[in-house]
Amino acid sequence: MRQHHLPVSRTTVHWGYFSRTLAPALTVRSGDHATIETLTHHAADDYDRMVLGDAAAESIYRWTREERPMRRGAGPAEGPFKLGPGEGLGVHLLTGPVEIEGAEPGDVLEVRILDIQPRPSRNPLFAGRTFGSNAAASWGFHYHDLIEEPKPREVITIFELDTSGEPTAKAVYNYVWVPQTDPHGVVHATIDYPGVRVDHALVTKRHHILANVRVPARLHFGTMGLAPSEAEFVSSIPPSYTGGNIDDWRIGKGARMYYPVAVPGALFSVGDPHAAQGDSELGGTAIETSLTGEFAFVLHKHRDLGGTVLEGLAHPLLETDDQFSVYGFTFPNYLAELGANAQTEVARHASIDRAMRDAFRKLRRFLMTVHRLSEDEAIALMSVGADFAITQVVDGNWGVHGSIRKSMFVSR
Repeated sequence: MRQHHLPVSRTTVHWGYFSRTLAPALTVRSGDHATIETLTHHAADDYDRMVLGDAAAESIYRWTREERPMRRGAGPAEGPFKLGPGEGLGVHLLTGPVEIEGAEPGDVLEVRILDIQPRPSRNPLFAGRTFGSNAAASWGFHYHDLIEEPKPREVITIFELDTSGEPTAKAVYNYVWVPQTDPHGVVHATIDYPGVRVDHALVTKRHHILANVRVPARLHFGTMGLAPSEAEFVSSIPPSYTGGNIDDWRIGKGARMYYPVAVPGALFSVGDPHAAQGDSELGGTAIETSLTGEFAFVLHKHRDLGGTVLEGLAHPLLETDDQFSVYGFTFPNYLAELGANAQTEVARHASIDRAMRDAFRKLRRFLMTVHRLSEDEAIALMSVGADFAITQVVDGNWGVHGSIRKSMFVSR
């Protein structure tokens, strides 16, 4: 086992996309461990608390009139642009990719999350303190169902993470998004391009909000996965068969994620770090913060999968000490199912019904393959012992997870 460290920098992160064309930022062997730093793509909501003084974050967020930002999304890399390079077709800051030696299509990559630590502010005014941002945004489930004025509106809430005991998050202040003008003169009336620095002279901060509330922290990574094979650049927003933006708070310390390998080397990337999130991520985001994870990588070769939990696996699978979870989506592989315009079309078809159907089918296959149940036995067990819940309704390709507890299977 070798130990690696992958810091964040302009050469080790890619913003808003997975890509089979990227050169590896790190190469590991099966069994290796890696400490991987990640940054939140919402740090510019409060630049002073989450970027200023952090040299790596400052370099990644650097955007001036003379300097175009890093490509942000799977859209065009060459102008003219409406918003900027990548056009915001994908938003998450991802560290990687990590190449796994010997990984080939048909294999399964196991990613173990051994530990997660917050990345504190480097600004001397907030030294040692950790902050995050929640956006109740235009892509949120609530956005066209508001009852108070002004309607519609997007609201940013800044939280502080307290890790002195059992980790919790408390709200510091919030503000309603008002049009922001980027260094190239584009006016962003809504939150439509990642990394636009909010001018706090233009917003009205409301303090003393959620005053008696402490949110239990659930440190996890909202986006982890492998490069798909269907396109050169794939938006980080909709999850799919190789993982990506699953947004399940259970993908934290102690979790094991299994992903089918689609391209040589697997090309694993991780980001979208979260301090806390509920099932559904209803308003649009979690508490988006910056985290550092300790990971272990185990490659399972296709020839060895028969008779194991991974036999026939063609989608992400979560294992914890207590249960297995499968992830159903509106489209199991939207890139293959929706054709050339899949990345812009997928959100138009978002459906919990279809995601539930997909989760049912995946858990049925798991029970029949792994536990050798008949179809009738699997359906009976799902009805009385499985738990289905809404993972997220904000990522275009909506998600439902189906979980089965290990304790129900008594050893013979």
